[in-house]
Amino acid sequence: MVNVGAKKDSNRLAVATAMVYLGPEAFHLVKENKIRKGDVLTVAQLAGIMASKLTPNLIPLCHNIHITHAEVNLELDESKFAVRITGSVNCVGRTGVEMESLTAVTVAALTVYDMCKAVSRDIVISDIKLVKKTGGKSGDYVAS
Repeated sequence: MVNVGAKKDSNRLAVATAMVYLGPEAFHLVKENKIRKGDVLTVAQLAGIMASKLTPNLIPLCHNIHITHAEVNLELDESKFAVRITGSVNCVGRTGVEMESLTAVTVAALTVYDMCKAVSRDIVISDIKLVKKTGGKSGDYVAS
């Protein structure tokens, strides 16, 4: 694990995104909240937030961070029969929250997959990426 003891605390933010391509049938069932397992968007949102807080338990050598805010939003994209997931994590600390935001959107995407897999076997999770990072010694980053 990297020693961050000499670093100064700073406000940190990381935003990540993911896409889940469901196909028409599963998409419409999610949109109408008719998936047998329940409310896909709400369950996935909660799963993502919970996962952000568990990141150091899932990823070896990842620091335990005191998260001050975690938010996961799921948005339906009817033109692609997809769910767009955005995860935002904040902390005041000595290391960034990139892994926490990436974990949040990944677990939210896996939750969507799990809840919809009985309807379609063609679900695709893709485009998991960091889109923004602020704070810390290395400065700010915005994906191009």
